[in-house]
Amino acid sequence: MDLITLWFILIAILWTGYFVLEGFDFGVGVLAPLLARDESERRQVITTIGPVWDGNEVWLITAVGGMFAAFPAWYAGMLSEFYLAMTLMLVGLIIRGVGLEWRGKVTTPRGRARCDAGILAGSLMAAFLWGGIFADLLFDSAYAALLGGVFSLVVCVLHGAVFVSLKTEGEVRVRARRTALALSAVAVPVAAVGVAAVAGDSALRWVLAAAVVVALAGAAAAIWRGREGWAFTATATAIVATTAMVFLSMWPEPMPGLTVAEAASGPYSLTVMTWVAVAALPFVLGYQAWTYWVFRKRLTRDPVPV
Repeated sequence: MDLITLWFILIAILWTGYFVLEGFDFGVGVLAPLLARDESERRQVITTIGPVWDGNEVWLITAVGGMFAAFPAWYAGMLSEFYLAMTLMLVGLIIRGVGLEWRGKVTTPRGRARCDAGILAGSLMAAFLWGGIFADLLFDSAYAALLGGVFSLVVCVLHGAVFVSLKTEGEVRVRARRTALALSAVAVPVAAVGVAAVAGDSALRWVLAAAVVVALAGAAAAIWRGREGWAFTATATAIVATTAMVFLSMWPEPMPGLTVAEAASGPYSLTVMTWVAVAALPFVLGYQAWTYWVFRKRLTRDPVPV
């Protein structure tokens, strides 16, 4: 395997990790007002992502940085073509980040409400825009961008609902399970339409398309049986398969008129980057895995008002 192909695969893996991990972050941000009935429950919901959300965003920084270093022409073309959408994306991520950081520091109900509004707005914008950007990149169509945004939003919210049901106890867990079941009824048909369009005439992409639909249906069955761990694995699998379909569709021409060979950096740059990635990636993955292990327990409702 040549270095250009290797780095295209690595970029795809980084984006996949970002969508799987930030996907449930976005979903939790959108669902927090729906699942919580009071301040104690809102704290319970937000705390499910409190220790990990900023670490999850590192995957985005690494993916974009990897594109910049390995495929500078692809990076420049994508960011310039979607300048407005990317700007809105950054605004949403900033608003969301500020809300998450400041929520535990403000002392007034009005201040917390503003933080909650920022978390909700930023999560909605990011979950919708990422799907719209990649769908537009593949099909160059406003209709495709809208469908891609809806698909991304629905799957992220379902992923978030399953994550909350996996990480909480009490009434919040019950509401999260009910919400996940309701969302799965929407996610499966939306996914069937969306992934069929991406599959095209490729047998491998059709296999992945079937995996997306089956995984989402499996998530519904698992959450119905109270198997939140299996449900979360299923929604994560659906996101992995969807991202794989997208990047397979982008090979070997990630943008119209631009091949990966034309977009790639020189052999020396790719070689140096490969050695750096080999040395650094195990530590990054190990640290993040350790973080999730430390904060693996379910969260109970905080009885102390803040």
